[in-house]
Amino acid sequence: MKISRQFFFITISITAMLVSCAKVFYSPDCSAIAQSHKMVAISPPSIAITARKKVDELALKEQEKAESITFQQEMYSWMLRRKMQGKINVEIQDIETTNAKLKKAGYPDKALSPDEICGVLGVDGLITSNYSLSKPMSEGGAVALGLITGVWGPTNEVTVAMSIHDGKTKKMIWNYNHKFSGGVGSNSAELVDGLMRNASKKLPYMR
Repeated sequence: MKISRQFFFITISITAMLVSCAKVFYSPDCSAIAQSHKMVAISPPSIAITARKKVDELALKEQEKAESITFQQEMYSWMLRRKMQGKINVEIQDIETTNAKLKKAGYPDKALSPDEICGVLGVDGLITSNYSLSKPMSEGGAVALGLITGVWGPTNEVTVAMSIHDGKTKKMIWNYNHKFSGGVGSNSAELVDGLMRNASKKLPYMR
């Protein structure tokens, strides 16, 4: 049976994520604070793509902005599905409301701390994240295709840092760092799904 190249890349991606290790930080009162949260929001992730040469810098920046919204949507969708399954014990603010309030507050042009963002959004906790995709490699014109469609081939290294901030105590109560080599999946949805599956084992909001 012939295996498609896309399936091959996805298989490599899953394997890469499974064999890599994650670092997790919990504050001493993380569990108690997380249990007190009623509503949390997901801020637009910071996306950094380190491309090969001969890639237009402006186009790359625009792609990073577009991917930020895509990753935020995928994170929200993933958590909402788990919420509907009864696996998450906190309400998640819809991202349309989150982004509208952030825009009204002048963010990101106006710098705001996580606890200030919690106040702007009217939530108890804030989930922030940073994704770094390094040295995307492909055959033919796949780099250009990735910038246009979001469909990526294999990459040398992918790093994610995800944190939960408490609005009341103004501190970070949880941090998750995951770094791996290999493929990142064929699109953002698969990448986020794999990362969230791994992170959920440590996420304090999971039942």
